[in-house]
Amino acid sequence: MKLISTYVHGVLDYIVGVVLIFAPEIFGLVEVAGVSEALPRLCGFIILIMAVSTNYEVGIFRLISMRTHIVADYLLGGVLALSPWLFGFSNLPARYWLPHLIVGAAIVLVAAVTEPVPAPQPQAPRRAPGYR
Repeated sequence: MKLISTYVHGVLDYIVGVVLIFAPEIFGLVEVAGVSEALPRLCGFIILIMAVSTNYEVGIFRLISMRTHIVADYLLGGVLALSPWLFGFSNLPARYWLPHLIVGAAIVLVAAVTEPVPAPQPQAPRRAPGYR
């Protein structure tokens, strides 16, 4: 059994997605523009799209499996964490690239400790035909 349920993971997805969209303002990344500003916003939108598209308790459209979602989290978190070196802004002061590393690593960590299958949902009791 993993430490984080799919429900908690889903709630975190919505929170992290919104925070990443506003991260350039929160961390002052708008001062340098470029990839260091655009990538968190892009990742935030991708996380929100995955959240509404995943087949888990807080998903809306339920088009992708939780296992696929977790693999995507590994990839997205890895790219975000390594982005200062991949996209060449690691030479800037740490306050411009350290949030990418920390949040990306956190996304990977959460993916690693999340239960890969949602808990079974209780079914509504069935009524006998003709019963009101």
